[in-house]
Amino acid sequence: MMKFCFGMSNGARLVLDRLHENGYEAYIVGGSVRNMMLGISVDDFDITTNALPNKTKSLFPDFTVVETGIKHGTVTVVVNGENVEITTYRTEGEYTDSRHPDRVEFTTSLELDLSRRDFTVNALAYDGEITVVDLFGGEEDIKNKVML
Repeated sequence: MMKFCFGMSNGARLVLDRLHENGYEAYIVGGSVRNMMLGISVDDFDITTNALPNKTKSLFPDFTVVETGIKHGTVTVVVNGENVEITTYRTEGEYTDSRHPDRVEFTTSLELDLSRRDFTVNALAYDGEITVVDLFGGEEDIKNKVML
């Protein structure tokens, strides 16, 4: 596994910890993982979880929670001015408008969630401790500068 800077914001750490402490899986995903692996500063953390949106909302009563895209499983928790976007694991239908999926179904499978992502480097998931889940060769693509 590639070594990388685990520089995580306080907000992302708080969100991951709270989800984990309540028995849920939670991972940082997408471009923030790629940037951490490249040693690039990250100021936008996206988190994926097996917690359903309403459960996610209920875990953060002490923070502002915005229903960013609740029908697509996304809420944003505002932690000391930092927006941390949390999306429930999901699968998607077609994108007939080229921007939003026609259908979203929540799943309990991290693998299914990661398989819907557009690039291998966006399908990387980091648990906030030591584990990077790489099911589709994202680390190799980073090493080979594919899709950077």
